[in-house]
Amino acid sequence: METLSQILSPDFLLRNSIYTSVLVGLACPLVGVFLVVRRLVFMGVALPQISSTGVAIALSLPMWFGFKLAEHSSHSAHTLAFIGSVTFSLSAILLLAFLERRGRGQPEGRLGTAYVVASALSILLLAKNPYGEIGWLDMMKGEVITISNSDLVLTAATLALVVAILGLFHKELLLVSFDRETAIIMRKKVVLWDVVLYVLIGLTVSMAVLSVGPLIAFGFLLIPALTAHLFARTMHQFTIMASLIGGVVALLGFLIAYTWDLPVGPTDVVLLGALYAVAWSVAAIIISRRTTAAG
Repeated sequence: METLSQILSPDFLLRNSIYTSVLVGLACPLVGVFLVVRRLVFMGVALPQISSTGVAIALSLPMWFGFKLAEHSSHSAHTLAFIGSVTFSLSAILLLAFLERRGRGQPEGRLGTAYVVASALSILLLAKNPYGEIGWLDMMKGEVITISNSDLVLTAATLALVVAILGLFHKELLLVSFDRETAIIMRKKVVLWDVVLYVLIGLTVSMAVLSVGPLIAFGFLLIPALTAHLFARTMHQFTIMASLIGGVVALLGFLIAYTWDLPVGPTDVVLLGALYAVAWSVAAIIISRRTTAAG
């Protein structure tokens, strides 16, 4: 309890890091549930890595074109990274969604290829980029250490916008995701709502990758939703449970990482994985008992 009180203190040195982690933990599952409902889990794996490639390419542009970022200009680097992350995330999700609707090729193959190539390209670009030393390689590994006040505000504002739009248009987004045929019959603007949802997913992934790195973004995007899906009976329960799981694990993961001097990202993901394994086992036991009782 003493350590928990310490990290929650306004004077805590890494307070921005924990606030950002919890924000990402709460917000990412809210769009992750739509990926699970639409059976686009592989897209949730590939998008964070593609977004990180956008970061790497954006940070390499000054070097390629002979420009120099001002010394100690972390703000300029962050702006470039944000533009690259959003551009690549939105372009990738819209392109992948378009190809899937066309029904050509194997979606899993495209997503797997995109993930592998994006991972390798990100590492290669940043390894040879002097600007990559401004903490970006640590970010790719899930090291959530230094987050400025401006970065925290940007993260909170972007995720708040995403959550607000999800709340305002939840019924429409749910209908086109869960029962597309009914939405078409009701003459809903299916393509428009698809684009809105993909933009929200792209923004969330971009902001998460930019703030805490692709490792945590992937973990919180899918694992809380998959865990909640085992027990939720309604979409409302599904959404709330997934978000709460993400937020609580983000807090506990940071507490464990801080106590044992571990990197936050891998700690969060392992904790999420352990929780999912336990939840899956419990769900399997419950189903087995119900089957036995019914027989």
